[in-house]
Amino acid sequence: MKMTPANLLLFFGLIVSSLPTLPARAASLYPVVINGRWGYIKKSGDLVVNPQFERAEFFSGDRAAVRMGRWGYADPSGKIVINPQFDRTDPFSEGLAVVELTHRHGYVNADGKYVVNPQFDAATKFSEGRAAVRQGKAWGYIDKTGAMIINPQYQSAGVYSDGLAAVEISRRFGYIDPNGKIVINPQFDDAMPFTDGLAAVEMDHRWGFIDKSGKLVINPQFEEVRPFVNGLAPVRLGKVWGYIDQSGHFTINPQFEDATPFAENLAAIKMAKRWGFIDKSGKMIINPQFDGALPFSDGLARVEVSRKIGYIDPSGKYVWNPQK
Repeated sequence: MKMTPANLLLFFGLIVSSLPTLPARAASLYPVVINGRWGYIKKSGDLVVNPQFERAEFFSGDRAAVRMGRWGYADPSGKIVINPQFDRTDPFSEGLAVVELTHRHGYVNADGKYVVNPQFDAATKFSEGRAAVRQGKAWGYIDKTGAMIINPQYQSAGVYSDGLAAVEISRRFGYIDPNGKIVINPQFDDAMPFTDGLAAVEMDHRWGFIDKSGKLVINPQFEEVRPFVNGLAPVRLGKVWGYIDQSGHFTINPQFEDATPFAENLAAIKMAKRWGFIDKSGKMIINPQFDGALPFSDGLARVEVSRKIGYIDPSGKYVWNPQK
């Protein structure tokens, strides 16, 4: 699938969700690793679920994907509530989670019951009551009963956001409404979901932004972009990243090797091959010192140092020292 629906931040070998914040999680629990086994801490840094899993992901609601041979789901006490049986799992979204079994994708509810049996070659999370699924080479959309409400016909398909979804038709991207009606004609080389009322689109190897009418409000000029969040978006000019506002003006001049959207008023940036955090004025709040960094969520950010995972608070103080 050519489209990059804003899943653009890759750290610790994981793709971060299209939104700058991580999924809402029960009681603010955070996965940690000790001697190769994963458990969970709370925001204070106290261990609340003993290390026992081969891998553990962030909570989405009161379920977190964990691996014990295969993938299943645990509750905030660490109890396995959906037995490990899947080849791959995604976080829950709108009450359902994508699971993969023998190369087929379906959806389970929080009790682990199949709501949509594994049958698709690929599938995305539910958003605004719709999920993109692929049958063969064509993408369409289903509702939460598994009914195909927009027949497979697209070369790729993104998640719904602000009532629109980006789809690829004859190697050009446009946008459809929840009924499958084309509202922005396919004309772009690539396209991302709408955030803050704007969507990033690519034309002739340069990225700009359109509004929901399809009008270009920021002309294509950037080599790479990431979504708008609270009025600011990271963009790359040449080899360096900065931040623009919704008029396209730089509020933080290009100077970083990499940059992420703001979350909880801080953004992870990369300088001299190390990650730190800035505020919205561009002031360095946490000096670059980490090999990797995820956005702040519920007051903590996950960081990596020498392949060890830790958590810091907004002052840069460790709540959980890096371990592996």
